[in-house]
Amino acid sequence: MDVLGLDTSNYTTSAAVFNGRTGENIGRLLDVRPGELGLRQSDALFQHVKHLPELLEQLAERERLIEIKAVGASTRPRAVEGSYMPCFLVGESQGRGLAAGLGVPFYSNSHQQGHLAAAAWSAGRLELLDTPFLAWHLSGGTTELLLIKPKEHTVEAEVIGGTSDLSAGQLIDRTGVMLGLQFPAGKALDKLYHQAEIFYKPSVNLKNLSFSLSGMENQVKTLLERGEEKATIARFALDAVIDVVSRATQEAQRQYPGLPVLCSGGVASNTQLRARLTDVCGAIFAEPQYSTDNAMGTAILAWRALNMGEGL
Repeated sequence: MDVLGLDTSNYTTSAAVFNGRTGENIGRLLDVRPGELGLRQSDALFQHVKHLPELLEQLAERERLIEIKAVGASTRPRAVEGSYMPCFLVGESQGRGLAAGLGVPFYSNSHQQGHLAAAAWSAGRLELLDTPFLAWHLSGGTTELLLIKPKEHTVEAEVIGGTSDLSAGQLIDRTGVMLGLQFPAGKALDKLYHQAEIFYKPSVNLKNLSFSLSGMENQVKTLLERGEEKATIARFALDAVIDVVSRATQEAQRQYPGLPVLCSGGVASNTQLRARLTDVCGAIFAEPQYSTDNAMGTAILAWRALNMGEGL
């Protein structure tokens, strides 16, 4: 029994099919002009409208859309009052239309809930969705430390920590663009990290479970003005994120003993962050391709909803 999931986030168009055990996700990164730090919502929405039918055609060619029993889509960034972003309208509208045409249920969830579901499934720990756990959502727009509790077919998230200003992804991407790298810059900085010969230790103040990264951006600018090597600056920015996320995770484990820690979001695909949190905190990570934006989590949650009989 297959279900279809759609996700049209700020920087990726994706569609996935899930059958309760295995699935397939295909996605396309939105085009950002060199030197720019992102897209206007109108541009992102236009690209989603153009790319989503192409992805569905690819799934059809692979004979993955033959027995679709439900359709799901992420309809907002987070499952809280007032959470809204126009780009998600594409996935929601096309998903509702497909469900109506097929005569099957439509299920909605948030982009964040989809990230968590995809991460748990990819790590082989889908059972986490039925118990409380701690989670990081680390992406270009979000750096939140969450207390997760099961809720019907999905999960609900309480923000207990994270950044008070810049997200980890924003610091990484802004650093990359300052270094002349293409946006998004996570993979490029990860590669440069290993080339650094000079190391500067960043110092990010952690207050309970919250922290600020804006000062790190200013320090990156200072290093750039001093003529430091690109690899040195890349390592400084990444170490700032790795160090404070690691310390916040350890503090959360002290405050919420016994709860596992699941890491999701594009920044969670960073090799150094994965190594540190796995070693120091025993954190659970998605496979890299399911750390970044994808529709697999949306499909998983739609499948769970269908089997629990919760039509929306």
